[in-house]
Amino acid sequence: MEHFIFSINVTIPIFLVMALGWGLKQSGMLNENFVAVANKFNFQVTLPFLLFRDISSVNIREVFDLNYVLFCALASSACFWLIWGGTKLFLKDRSMTGAFVQASFRSSAAVMGLAFIQNIYGQSAMGPLMIIGAVPLYNIYSVLVLTFEGEQSQQADKKEKIQEACKNILKNPIIISIFLGLLVSLLGITFPALVSKTIQNVAQMATPLALVTLGAGFEGRKAVAKLKPTLAAALLKLAAQPLVFLPLAAALGFEGEKMIGILIMLASPTTPSCYIMAKNMGNDGTLTASVVVTTTLLASFTLTGWIFLLKVMGYI
Repeated sequence: MEHFIFSINVTIPIFLVMALGWGLKQSGMLNENFVAVANKFNFQVTLPFLLFRDISSVNIREVFDLNYVLFCALASSACFWLIWGGTKLFLKDRSMTGAFVQASFRSSAAVMGLAFIQNIYGQSAMGPLMIIGAVPLYNIYSVLVLTFEGEQSQQADKKEKIQEACKNILKNPIIISIFLGLLVSLLGITFPALVSKTIQNVAQMATPLALVTLGAGFEGRKAVAKLKPTLAAALLKLAAQPLVFLPLAAALGFEGEKMIGILIMLASPTTPSCYIMAKNMGNDGTLTASVVVTTTLLASFTLTGWIFLLKVMGYI
């Protein structure tokens, strides 16, 4: 019972903030315009500030664990390429391919991951390391699959698609913020209190605003649209990936903060920024939204179960 209560205390507060966002939307205080603007604001401003703060504030030279970062990178890569290959073989409607692949492999590692790790351990050094290993690849792989599988992919030749993908990768604010955070950490740069407090204030908005926006954007009708691919993507996201890679992580000796970071990387809900990218790059926005809301709803149960299991087995 103690382990179950521990698991509930980790997951439920996060989902209650989402529920608050949903309730405010239903009451009319928040509307669709707020959700759209807040998602863009999160993606381009608060989330990059959060990632920059967390990575730049950690002494990367001191805490860097190459095996851990490589595991996060290789596991993320394996999930992406296996899902894309499987989708090519089994998904009949090719217009869904880009959206399905992105929504199936890409976790809300930065927002949800840091929220969960902070709930358990407070300020963490392993969260930023997981982000270094996985989040840049999430964005690079998403740009690749959405570029090559988008509506315009048939009109453009391969060279044009590669050029477009490279341009989108270089402009991605999350990748830029991670690179800058790494640079500041490695060079040992310290900012004046005025700058540090400004960064801290903006970064602190990221997680609660993202959770409220996620709840406000939840629409039940979209969650049942395209039900079969939605459930297939949710199964891959919340169950199949952790079932394959958590035992590997345990066999390699990862535990504590590292294991929680890996769990969140593998089994947290699909990030809301998937929807923004899918829509902007000519892919299936309806399917993406459906997977986001479905995984968000189901993850309150699946993540609690995974955390409970890891706690019982002594890995956290």
